[in-house]
Amino acid sequence: AKMQKYLLHNSVGPEELPILKELSTSEIWKIWSGASCYIHRQLLQKRAVEIGVGTFALVTVHASMEEGKVLPVERPVFVLSKPLRSFYSLECDEIKIPVEIPVVQLDFEDIAAETHFRQEIVEQCIQETLLCFAGALRDNKEVEFSFK
Repeated sequence: AKMQKYLLHNSVGPEELPILKELSTSEIWKIWSGASCYIHRQLLQKRAVEIGVGTFALVTVHASMEEGKVLPVERPVFVLSKPLRSFYSLECDEIKIPVEIPVVQLDFEDIAAETHFRQEIVEQCIQETLLCFAGALRDNKEVEFSFK
């Protein structure tokens, strides 16, 4: 049900983004940097992280080497959630996250402790940013989302 809020029929208005309006760009970056570190730690522990619009995971891909050798390499991927893909009619590479990989949610308490923001602020900042992301998908805008 959490993901439903990102299936938008209308554009996102500023009234839906109260926290993003209050925070500075560097504060927003700090919170997302904390989220990024949290995701990184989970991936290192062989867990996938679901963030509402999709899931970060490490998957094994086969890299071709010289002399026809194939080397299995673990690669971080972001898999957009299926309902989101179909709702916005997006074409994505079909990446399967292996079923044996446990999936966790973002731990807002953990990220708050690391970034020294209140937990509610962290949670709302992340959710409002994802709402902006969904709004950009809805309005067919190009989106670039960088993670360290």
